[in-house]
Amino acid sequence: MPDYFLDIEYNNIIYNEEEVNFKEFECCTFTNCNFSQCIFLAVTFIDCTFNDCTFSKAKINYVAFRTVIFNRCEIKEVNFTMCDKLIFEIAFTDCILDFSKFYTLKIKGTSFTNCSIIAVDFMSTDLTEVIFENCDLYRSEFAKAIANKANFKTSYNYTIDPKTTKLKKAVFALEGLKGLLYKHDIIVQ
Repeated sequence: MPDYFLDIEYNNIIYNEEEVNFKEFECCTFTNCNFSQCIFLAVTFIDCTFNDCTFSKAKINYVAFRTVIFNRCEIKEVNFTMCDKLIFEIAFTDCILDFSKFYTLKIKGTSFTNCSIIAVDFMSTDLTEVIFENCDLYRSEFAKAIANKANFKTSYNYTIDPKTTKLKKAVFALEGLKGLLYKHDIIVQ
């Protein structure tokens, strides 16, 4: 049975490979912590907040994120695809998610605010009602994704093929139309 931690604040900790394994954290706050060396195994975060933390290149297989908020975190090259899919609920504000993977996940309603989302894999991901607010989506891949009712209005640098991505009632700004027409070699001025 995992160790259980409730309503604890963790500050300025550099975690080693297995330090958080087989633990459940509920209503905890992590500030300025570094998880980059971690190889997570059977870890659950419920109603937790991460502020100014680093997860870059962390192995987060078999992690449960249940109503988790990331603020100003660096989460580069992280593969979310093996996370526990039960109640997978996350939100990102002012984060760097470059080169991460959300392949095939259902992240309906997730909000990404002021994030760098460069070359992120959203292939076959359910992005229904996801909000991309002021995000750089340069070279992110959306093939076979479901982005119905997603909001891209204030984001930029995206290229999305409407033939391979479901975009029913998705919201885009007029300036972003070129990101939907790139494949057709149409010039928008």
